[in-house]
Amino acid sequence: MGKRSAALVGYTEWAPQRNWDDPMFGMEACAKLAAEALDDAGLEKDEVDGLVIGGLQESPMFSPLAIAEYLGIQTHFGEIVDIGGASSAGMTWRAAAAIEIGLCETVLVLVPSTPAPIESGGAGEKMMLPPYLAGDSWGSPQGQFDIPYGLVAASPSFALVAQRYMHEFGVAPETLAKIAVDERNSALKNPKAVFKDKPISVDDVLNSPMVNDPVHLLEMVMPCWGGGAVVVTSAERAKRAKHRPVFLSGYGEYISHKTVTYMNDLTLTPAKPAADQAFGMAGVDRSAVDLCSFYDCFTITVLLTIEDAGFAGKGEGGRFVAEHDLSFAGDFPLNTHGGQLGMGQGGAAGGLSHVIDSLTQIQGRAGDRQLAKADTAYVTGVGGLMASNVGLVMEGA
Repeated sequence: MGKRSAALVGYTEWAPQRNWDDPMFGMEACAKLAAEALDDAGLEKDEVDGLVIGGLQESPMFSPLAIAEYLGIQTHFGEIVDIGGASSAGMTWRAAAAIEIGLCETVLVLVPSTPAPIESGGAGEKMMLPPYLAGDSWGSPQGQFDIPYGLVAASPSFALVAQRYMHEFGVAPETLAKIAVDERNSALKNPKAVFKDKPISVDDVLNSPMVNDPVHLLEMVMPCWGGGAVVVTSAERAKRAKHRPVFLSGYGEYISHKTVTYMNDLTLTPAKPAADQAFGMAGVDRSAVDLCSFYDCFTITVLLTIEDAGFAGKGEGGRFVAEHDLSFAGDFPLNTHGGQLGMGQGGAAGGLSHVIDSLTQIQGRAGDRQLAKADTAYVTGVGGLMASNVGLVMEGA
């Protein structure tokens, strides 16, 4: 048995939307998320003494301070996490760690991702934020050497990884497509999913437009707006929460680079050291896991995580996918919420959806997707371009 000092007790999650009809500033979104998550947990605002966020558009500097002020909360712990898509999982373990060392007792993990109302040429005009780019300003290695030659943002980079993996291990395109199909089958049962009423087949995936060879349109996430929050509290305080406490018994994190240009091996990701650390801390064998929720920006990300997190040997992920049903009704439940591929990537909150997926299953609140046995889960977050990985072992009380 791993750590049992900090538990997830409540959450809120907004359905991803391609077009958001209610623009709000990040601080407004944080206030709504905080109120909803605390209500779900059955805790009061004055019990919160820790805040973790991933950033704030209105206050790029001193973000935790700005949120504490806006919410009217005084804290012993304020943190901002910026490791890409792994941020939400990273925020969650940092909240638990702060509680474990006695720094605070209840932490809000807040991940807003909504468009803000901007005055520009007309009252209330909406501004869509620019897409995430792999590089930064001129002067960064990416700005000088990657972006001018077309290695921009995520799709060409993950396509390089997929192409190299397919070359080395011979996985069939149909196998990668099956990942998207299995996840979509779970999304059909998720009322919050963008694709809740749109089943797909392997042929549909392979006949969808090629974005970056070998990645098809239906093998990558749909960027959306969204938001989510979780409440992490002490084991003692968790006893009086509304729902089954879910302990974060083990966690791991590993950062190896920023862009694929600097990957030592395109087929080996940071998921391996992160998973080894998480399972070692928890003292849990992988065979004890009832469900997994893996960050799934692309189908190749899922296949590599299956291998590197220790559920299949290197080069055996394709056979594993082919031989198992990955839907909520299958023999290896993976992303029972439909994943980001099936639910939609609600901005930064897309990563938090994996934490919430496992949280709802362990608490027995997954509705039509509820598993018969859901006591132990393994969750991952992937940031940058296969660059950072966070692994979480979650166990029910």
